[in-house]
Order: sequence, then C-alpha cells, then structure tokens
Amino acid sequence: MLTDSTFETLVACLTAVRDEDRPKAAVLAGQAAEAGSRLGAALARHLGSATGGHVYDQPAAFTAFIRGGGNVHLYDQLARRLAAVYDDRRPASLLDLGCGDGLALVPALDLAAHRPSRIDLVEPSAALLETARERVTGDGVHAEQTTAQEFLAATEASWDLVQSTFALQSLEPDDRLAVFGALHDRTGELVLAEFDVPDVTEGSPEHLASLAARYERGVAEYDDELVAQGFLMPMLLGLVSPDGARNNWEQPAGDWVKQLTEAGFGDVEVTPLADYWWSPAVVIRATTR
Repeated sequence: MLTDSTFETLVACLTAVRDEDRPKAAVLAGQAAEAGSRLGAALARHLGSATGGHVYDQPAAFTAFIRGGGNVHLYDQLARRLAAVYDDRRPASLLDLGCGDGLALVPALDLAAHRPSRIDLVEPSAALLETARERVTGDGVHAEQTTAQEFLAATEASWDLVQSTFALQSLEPDDRLAVFGALHDRTGELVLAEFDVPDVTEGSPEHLASLAARYERGVAEYDDELVAQGFLMPMLLGLVSPDGARNNWEQPAGDWVKQLTEAGFGDVEVTPLADYWWSPAVVIRATTR
C-alpha cells in the first residue's frame, strides 16, 4: 500500500510527462521507486532509456501481457460469454475485428456447441494474425491483415454476427463511429468487450491520479520486465505525453452506447463481464433497428 506522499509523487511524475518535462519526470519516478512504488520503478527505467514507439511493435510483450495477470480470468469469462452468444444466435457467419492471436475467439469456439460456417479474421498485426490463423482451424476461415476501416471499405460482405474484443478502443473516436456506421446495415448484431473507464477529463489532475492508481495495480500483477517495458509503460506514456505514440481512445460504457446509437444501432445492452485492475470489463451487445 503506497503512502499518500508516494502516490502524490507518482501523480507529479505523470504531470511532468504531460508537461513535456521528461528529466523532472525521471527524477520523480526514481523517488517513487525508492519509496516502494512498482510503477515508479517501471517508469524510472523507461524514462531513463531511449525506448519509444508503439506498444504493438513488440508482439511478444503484448502476448505475455494478455496471457498473464488478471487477463487469465478476464479471457476465461469472455470466452464463456462469447460461446453463449454463438449458441444463442447460431450465426452462419462471424467477423472478428481486431482478433489478435485468437485469445478470445479460439476458446469461445471450443466451448460453443455451434460454430459459424464462415469466420473472417481482421487484424493489423501480421505476427498476431498469423498465430490466429494457425489456431482457428477448419474450412471457411478467411484472414486479412488490415485495419477495420480498410477492410470494411474494401468489401460489401455482411455477417450474422460481428465481434470485437478490446480492439476498437484503438481507433480514434471519429474512425470508430465510421466503423459502427459501416457495420450497421451489414450485421444482425455487434458484440463488443471493452472497459468502462472513469469519466474524467484527459490530462486533468483527476485523470492522472486515476492512471497512477490503476497502473500501480497493473504493474504489480507482472514480474516480467518485457510486459512492463514493452507494453504497460508505452501504453501509459501514450495516454499522458502530448507527443507520445497514443495507442487507444477508451471511453466510459455510456459513451460506447451513445456512439452505437448515433450509428443507428438499437437495443444496446451493457452487462458486467469481470473485475479488472484497469477498469471493470463489460460486454456491449447492439442490434440493428
């Protein structure tokens, strides 16, 4: 448990990052580390190196992240929920946008009694998509290394069910709304798994304090430096630094509902999925009107 003073030092560190004062941020991170903060130690190492770039530049770091810590329980619950959707809806065709390496899809298909006869996989990372294609066996599987926007613009196909698990948060809000609009007339139901993040103004003291508290919990779940340096720290700094390589544009569950409604979806339902160090995970199901 961090003392109030150590927590304030962490927030001051993130404030310095936001204000583009990296040397000050590195000093403050070191002070927090000396006081026992795991986040401080990870930040000190990252800020003291030349490391940068996009988190998905290191697929091994992302793979280690999603297969450890709280993600084990999270993805177990997600697979069960998706399998229940497959058996309930019995879709003949399924599109998985941002499928990653199949961590959500493959166990869900294994658990479900019903399997779609056509499965389309879309993923911008070549390494992750290659693994997903190897794991999703059988006929009727198609894989495209591209973004959701590019894929939907290049095809007129439609699907009984479209899913995206912790992936559409990586799209800027306008791009995400465009994807929802493109899907509206091309699927019977859209299923999303996302995080219900706090409704605070980005860059505000409340936002930085929230990030410090949540990332302290997150770093503590991993002993693997690859995860901390190759995924968690780039993700955090991308959220805080004005010139950082931003990796996601998350939003509260209510804002997901607003975007889906604006795109023409109806009967949008949000249900809890799992507690998680970052924020509560939810499943959002939306049907066309």
